[in-house]
Formats: sequence, C-alpha cells, structure tokens
Amino acid sequence: MTATNFGRDLLDHVLTGAAAPEVLTHAVDLPGREARHASWPQWAHPDVVAALQATGIPRPWQHQAAVAEHAFAGRHVVVSTGTASGKSLGYHLPVLSALYADPRATALYLSPTKALGADQLRAVRALCGEVESAAPGAAPAASPASPVAPVAPVNPAPYDGDTPREVREWVRAHSRWVFTNPDMLHLGLLGGHARWSPFFRRLRFVVIDECHSYRGVFGSNVALIVRRLRRLCARFGSAPVFVLASATTSQPGAAASRLVGADVVEVTDDASPHGPRTVALWEPPLLPEVTGENGAPVRRSAGAEAARIMADLVVEGARTLTFVRSRRGAEITALTAAGLAGEALPELADRIAAYRAGYLADDRRALEAALADGALLGVATTNALELGVDIAGLDAVVVAGYPGTVASFWQQAGRAGRRGEGSLVVLVARGDPLDTYLVHHPQALLERPVEATVTDPANPYVLGPQLLCAAVESPLTAAEVAELGADEVVAALVDDGLLRRRRDGWYPTADVRPHGEVDIRGSGGREVAIVDAETGRLLGTVDSGRAPATIHPGAVHIHQGESFVVDELDLDDGVALVHGEEPDWTTHAREDTSIEITEVHARESFGAVTVASVSVEVTHQVVGFLRTLHSGEVLDQVDLDMPPGVLPTRAVMYTVTPELLADAGLAEADFPGALHAAEHAAIGLLPLVATCDRWDIGGVSTALHADTGLPTVFVYDGHPGGAGFADRGHAELERWLRATHDAVAACECASGCPSCIQSPKCGNGNEPLSKAGAVALLRAVLGELGRGQR
Repeated sequence: MTATNFGRDLLDHVLTGAAAPEVLTHAVDLPGREARHASWPQWAHPDVVAALQATGIPRPWQHQAAVAEHAFAGRHVVVSTGTASGKSLGYHLPVLSALYADPRATALYLSPTKALGADQLRAVRALCGEVESAAPGAAPAASPASPVAPVAPVNPAPYDGDTPREVREWVRAHSRWVFTNPDMLHLGLLGGHARWSPFFRRLRFVVIDECHSYRGVFGSNVALIVRRLRRLCARFGSAPVFVLASATTSQPGAAASRLVGADVVEVTDDASPHGPRTVALWEPPLLPEVTGENGAPVRRSAGAEAARIMADLVVEGARTLTFVRSRRGAEITALTAAGLAGEALPELADRIAAYRAGYLADDRRALEAALADGALLGVATTNALELGVDIAGLDAVVVAGYPGTVASFWQQAGRAGRRGEGSLVVLVARGDPLDTYLVHHPQALLERPVEATVTDPANPYVLGPQLLCAAVESPLTAAEVAELGADEVVAALVDDGLLRRRRDGWYPTADVRPHGEVDIRGSGGREVAIVDAETGRLLGTVDSGRAPATIHPGAVHIHQGESFVVDELDLDDGVALVHGEEPDWTTHAREDTSIEITEVHARESFGAVTVASVSVEVTHQVVGFLRTLHSGEVLDQVDLDMPPGVLPTRAVMYTVTPELLADAGLAEADFPGALHAAEHAAIGLLPLVATCDRWDIGGVSTALHADTGLPTVFVYDGHPGGAGFADRGHAELERWLRATHDAVAACECASGCPSCIQSPKCGNGNEPLSKAGAVALLRAVLGELGRGQR
C-alpha cells in the first residue's frame, strides 16, 4: 500500500459507515515533497551540533539554515513554513550556540499556549542535557568553534501561571533561557522589571513562536508588549535579536515587523519533506425527522459526525486528533466517540479523551504525556493543540467545523503525518454559512492563499493601558509618544490623573499599578471560577466577558466527561456554582443587541447603497437561553435577567433605500426578515476575507435605523475599540457580499436553516428571517456596487 493509498483507504473505511455517500462533497490527494538539505554553519557550537545530530538530524533543511544564519548575523527573522517543518531548529541552533559561547547570555521564549511552551521546553532541556553531559563544566567556551571547551549550564525553565512561587525565584536567579507567554511577560517580567534587570541586560535572543496566532486585540496587545520589552532592554543596554516562527501565512515579514516594531526578514521556502495527504470535505446530512427553530431543517451536528468518524478511525487503528470549536464540544465529541469505539472494541473506550483550555495544570500535563506515549489513540481537542506541540505518528485529523482561517485549517491538518507517512484530513462542515460555502466551493479553501494577520496596535482601547504600563516601567518620552501617534491617548491618561507631564516626559502618578488590570487577550476581564457546590472542587475558569453567555444559571457545563448544571453566577465575586447532573439537552444563550453610531470614518455612495466604516456603541444583554436536544431539536426557551453591557467598537455598515428593496420585489413587510437574514449570513462569511471567527464579530440589522433613517445592516468587531475585522470587511465588501449571496442561494433548504441564514447566537430566536428576501437584497446591493465599480 502506498502512502497516498493509506489516506484514501482510511477515507473509504469512514465512508462505509456514513449515512449516505453524498456527505463527501470533495476529496483530493496532495502529493508529498522531498527534503532539501544544507550544511551546518561554521559558527555553530560543535556541542550543540552534536546534540542535534544525536536527536536524528544529520543536516539541517535549507530553510532552517537560512533562519539560523539571519539570527546569528543579528537580523530579526521570521520563518513561515508548514506544520512539522522543523522551524524550532532555526532558533535552537543560534540561541544555544550563543548561550554556550557566552555563559552570561540569556534568551527568552514566548508561546501563545502553555502546551506549546511545555513541549518546546522539553525539547530544549533534552538538547541541553546532551550538550552538558558531553562537555561538563561551568567555564565558558574559549570560542564557538572549540570542540572540547566546557560549558556553563543554561537551565531552561518555565515561568508562567503554573510555576510555583518558590520556583519562580530560582528561575529568575539561575535560568538563562526562560520559557513563558505574553501574559507572564506582561505581568511578571515587565511588571517586575527591576528584579529581572540582570536577565534583560544580557538578553541576546527573543523567540516568538506561532506568531501568526497573535491577531486582533490579542495580537495588538502583544505587539505593544514586545515594544515595551525592547525599550526596557535598550534602557538596560541590550538589543536582542527576535526570531519568529509562523504557520504559512500571507506577508509574514510585514506581519512580524508590525509585531516587533522593527524590520524583520522573512524565510518562506519550505525545504522539509512531508508525506502525501488526502483531504476530504464532508457535509453532514439533513435529519428529516428533526426540526429546529421555527421549523427549519437540521443537519446532523459536526460534532456528532466527527465523533463517529473518529471512532471509525480509532477502531481501524488510526491515531486520530479531532479539532472541535468549543470546550463543551470537545468534551461531548470525546464522550460520543469513546462510546461508539467501545461498542466495537471495549478496550478502546478508555483510549479516547478530551483536551482543552481551562483544565487545571496537572490534568493538562497528564493528557499531554498520554498523547506523547500513545496511551491515547483518539483525542478531541479545541485549538489548544493546534499550535506546535510535537505529536508524532498521527494518522488522521478530523476538523469539526472550519476553524475560521485558511492558516488555522492547514495548521490543524498538519498535525497528521508528522513522520512523513501518508495521512487523512477530513473537514466536517457545521451548519454554518461559511462551512456550507467552503465544502461546495473547495477552491476557496484548497486553492486560496492564507490570510494576512490583522493587528491594530493604534487601537486606543489597547494603546492606553499599554502606554500606562510602559510609563510605570520607564517614563514615556515625547519621541516615543510621537512614534506611536499617541498624543490624544496620553492626554486622556493625563486628564484621568494616571500620568503627569514633566519636562523630560510623562510619569505615572504615585498610586498607579496598571499591569494586573490589563486584559491582553481581549477575553472580557478577569476569570470566573467554576466550582462544584456539592464538593467545593474547582472545575476550571472562564473569562468574565464570556460568562453570561456560557455559565449563566441553567447552563450545561461539561468538565472531563462529567456534566454539570449551573445554579448561580456571581460576576461580582467571580464565581459560578454548579451541581452534577446529566441532562439530555444542551443550552444556547440568547442576547438582545442595539447599536449607535458615534463616528463615521469613511463613507461611499453607490446609487441606492451607501457603505461606511464607523465607530459604534453596542449594547447587549443575555435575555435567556434555548434548551435543545443533542439532535438539534428545540425543547423550550428560558428567560434570564442578566446585566447589560456596552461595547465601544468598529463596524462596517451599509444602507439601502426602500425603493431599491421594492424594485427587488420585496414588500415593506418583508424588509426586516430580508435584512436580518442577510446580516446573519454576512457574519458567517466574514471569516472568508478576514482572519476572524464568527464568534469574534456580531451584527445588527433594522428596517429603519435612528442614525441613518434607512434600512441598515451592521457587522461589528466583538472587542473594545475594534480588532481590524470590520475594517477588513469594509475593504473587501463586494467579494464578501458576493460569497454571502452565493452561499445563501446555493443552500439546499427551502426557507432557511443554520447552514445559510440562521445564527446560533441570535437574540431574537432567528425571527424574522427570509431566505428569498436575503437573496434578493444581496443581489440588488451587489448590482449597485458593480455599477459603481467599487
């Protein structure tokens, strides 16, 4: 059997258990690639080279050598190549060579997830063990080329939220390569910079791993944290070289330069080998016996379909990773797959598990170890395992729902076949407009270049708190404020009594302690603890911004296979109390939303259509939740009285005239349903043109908006100040709305379903909605835009 046939054979096996062959909408065999090698650079420390060779690397690949050469020469560099292309060697070689040549030199490693950081730390510790056991001693090398010189210990160590306080002191005093994340860099290292001054003074390299994940509000915060790091290093007399690693992405050099705040060279020619891969696009069938909201047809859920596929693959002996969009979904998918596999072979039931963020540290470590040694054959995970963690030997990846970007899809797909063998990747469509569009337009996924990373460090809601932190670390100078274009932001901080102006710059007021108040991930504030009221056990955490919609009273919460129902949510005290229960239904929050325009940034008119980029204030309130069976059938709706929230953000909007709608064949009574349906579908398709997820954005539509006096559709960023997604939609409006029209028009349902116009988070219970009205409206809008040659 060839490697390519291996992936096809797995797909054929899965198809035998499918409800109908029509679920497979497209399949393609992607060829493998041969390796291209380079020589070890002459400057590389010989003990480091020997340690790398001992791990089975006879020679570096060409892109690894190129990255190492740039870094050693003092140039900031980003490597943007595929999953399993050995990006880490590109920074292991120059960093370890420098650390072993200079016993006082230090390095810093940043990763967006703890799992990735722990995986890279294990690899570096193993390399250091090889080097130091081969050349024991504490004296520095006489020169990097000396083959027998003794070495000083690097002591690579973690410094994150899981590091005990007593261990942190040791790390700060003894570790020369610290592994952390942006959160702890912001809070612990920069916030405690006086204690870290010896480390910063000797800092030679900063590694930023999986840098493509720093996008939106999180990416904008990280960009400013990196600038704070660079200015502190300059104050202490160092100028570290930044080495960045990214999945394949568009314009990685430009994105990395925005992140670092300095010019970054890019390396993109992937010289690593990989085995052939079969990619299948899969659309779950409609369930004729089940109806959803307002009688709409319901597809078998992506999670349920993915669980069956994973169970079939595990029974076949294929090690499988299934990516699911939510924490709850990962738990349910793992439970379902374990039950199905256990029916075929009882011993397999215990070899399938869930992995997600929110687990306590010990639980995460145990699952990671079980993945590494093969004790687990199937794992359902959120994107917590998307980034970098080296899980060798996987045969298949199942992606339950498009992950929001092409880059993320290929990153998840690349988890399979990491040893060069053939593999299978299956994308299972959710009942979502974008998923529906992609499985029926495979070229939009498989032949489309990956997206550029969207960040906006100038967002005042991000910039203000970051500048305050910077001023606490070292007074702001006029040149720094001017470079960031932050005069108005700094003036506001002065007016609020947080900064004061002196002749040589801006200083914080005496009682300012801002670091702990900054939410760098844009997650919505501090964490809310989820506690089992019957035992007092801490189950996990969720950020306060998501809490009203996810752990409201009556919500179902699943933790490591155990099901709980929320009794009480206290946002003031940051705690949700739950009790153990296993209902046969799940819950989905419902919200009411209104929107007000506060500023117009750009406006263009195209006949009867006006398009604008605006600042808005969005008021939203969780007003209830639906209880639905796992099949999708709705049981009932329960009312809630949760506090409202106000979100200042950016939006893209368009207005249409009543005359245009009438000419499109819509009666006045049809306007609300057509606008509402077009809004829902557009939200679902925005990730086609912007690096976002539909849960990063929201929308409002009205037949008569108070600020425009016209029928209006808004799509807005779900983060304070905006995250760049709505701006991207404004720039790509015509392509975005054309894809939206095509997805709705092509959907096989009669009058609307979750695959086209229904939204899982609609505060109005998906009423009113008109599929035919949305198609007519979008066709009319596109006609006006086309005539205006936008």
